[in-house]
Amino acid sequence: MYDLVCIGVSLVDSIIKGFNPNPISKAGYFADSGTLSVGGEAVNQSITASKLGLKTAIVTGLGYDGAADLVMHALTADHVDVSHCVRSDEIHTPVTTMFVNDDGTRKSCMNLSHRFNFHPEQHMEVLSETKAVSIGSLFRPPFNDPEIIYAVLSRAKELGLTTYVDTKLPNYNKLSLEDIKRSLPLVDYIFPNEDEAAYYAGVNDPEQQADIFRAYGVKTAIVKLGARGCLMKSQTGRLILPAMPIKAVDAIGAGDNFIAGFACAKHDGADDMEALRFANMCGAVCTEYVGATTGIRSREQVIARFSQI
Repeated sequence: MYDLVCIGVSLVDSIIKGFNPNPISKAGYFADSGTLSVGGEAVNQSITASKLGLKTAIVTGLGYDGAADLVMHALTADHVDVSHCVRSDEIHTPVTTMFVNDDGTRKSCMNLSHRFNFHPEQHMEVLSETKAVSIGSLFRPPFNDPEIIYAVLSRAKELGLTTYVDTKLPNYNKLSLEDIKRSLPLVDYIFPNEDEAAYYAGVNDPEQQADIFRAYGVKTAIVKLGARGCLMKSQTGRLILPAMPIKAVDAIGAGDNFIAGFACAKHDGADDMEALRFANMCGAVCTEYVGATTGIRSREQVIARFSQI
């Protein structure tokens, strides 16, 4: 029924650009802009993948609150199947405040609602209806529990699914690669950025970082290097691709768009270099707009944007 199922958190980002730390009154500050945007790895990836042409579903936890209503509206507007969303009065949909700098880098402020979510391992029926699954993200709720990680990935591999796995730096519950070593051989593609890769691998060189992930059994490690592009290592060799020549205004969601683009290309039978190039394009388009799911409108738009490069 589906080309891709995305599993992970949903949230709303309150994005503040151009924050001036100098107060204009006792408790008042100026900023250039303030924007509300739905987010969370599963939301960003499922929306982008749907826009790129994949039939997509999401498994996520949502409350019955205003933030959840915004998420549900965005998902359905972009034709993501929401029938597997888990809604409960016990879930408080997280809201993240993001301070975005002029170069697109950002800082975020989380709260306790980010700690509590849902149990995806209890809602795995949908995996029998898809070709691939994306986990977003390891080391953050709900995937900061080794048993939950293993339950979801082992079920996916029992069904023969391709597994795409994003990572994040830990917040509340800190795990290491050693803590989840029985799950890592179940991962087909893992996508840490260079800061995450350095944290978990314990080395700063991207080549060595990828090698360490692969030593734990991951089939293919793709280290996202921001403005320097990306590095892929697999059993067939090594690929490196520079970043696309763009002017970034907001890096929120770029990694999620990258993964969705990669999954889309792989679904269509692309080889590793073709998939990596299309993923690079998707991440780049995302950074040219404010918001994680604002930039990409269609596969044709992404291709046309870089047709002369």
